[in-house]
Amino acid sequence: MSTVLIVVALIVVVAAAVAAVLYGTGKGGGRGGLKRRFGPEYERAVNRHHGDVKAAENELTERVRRHGELRPRPLPAEARDQYVAHWAGLQERFVDSPRQAVVEADKLISRLAADRGFPDAEQHADHLDALSVHHAHEVDGYRRVHQAASEAGHDASTEELREAMVAARRLFERLVLDAKEDSPRHRPGIPGRSPALRPKGSGV
Repeated sequence: MSTVLIVVALIVVVAAAVAAVLYGTGKGGGRGGLKRRFGPEYERAVNRHHGDVKAAENELTERVRRHGELRPRPLPAEARDQYVAHWAGLQERFVDSPRQAVVEADKLISRLAADRGFPDAEQHADHLDALSVHHAHEVDGYRRVHQAASEAGHDASTEELREAMVAARRLFERLVLDAKEDSPRHRPGIPGRSPALRPKGSGV
């Protein structure tokens, strides 16, 4: 084989490799693309499949197939203000009724997600899958508050309830504020955490 043909063959191989990497990155495909897209959800899926990376990636790929094209609906300004006020009220209620506040926070986030166009919370697994595709770094906080609000969470301590509420707040904020259609001048402020919800030793 001549030197020219060898060079041409190498160029073709390199170009194909680059195209494959770019396609995987752009479409969220491949191990690297899935890790970047799902972050902590990727590791959670691998752990749930007992270290079977292929099974975990198949699951995550299926989530993207089912929910990747979902385009969250914007919220009317009045609805956003109401959600923000409701959350602020739950933070205040946490002082006297921590468990009830967590139960209401779980319901509030599920209703907010439905208003943004995510699957109904009655189909909880599908509901979480869709949220994980679009909010992979925040969805686990919602998962924690849902667990704390369930019958299985009755033995949770006040500190565990507080931590669940704080973690769930991240998804609440994203669902309220994170919409391209929203006008920044209409974005409501998110009240600060009440003292009862502040991490110990933190100024948050």
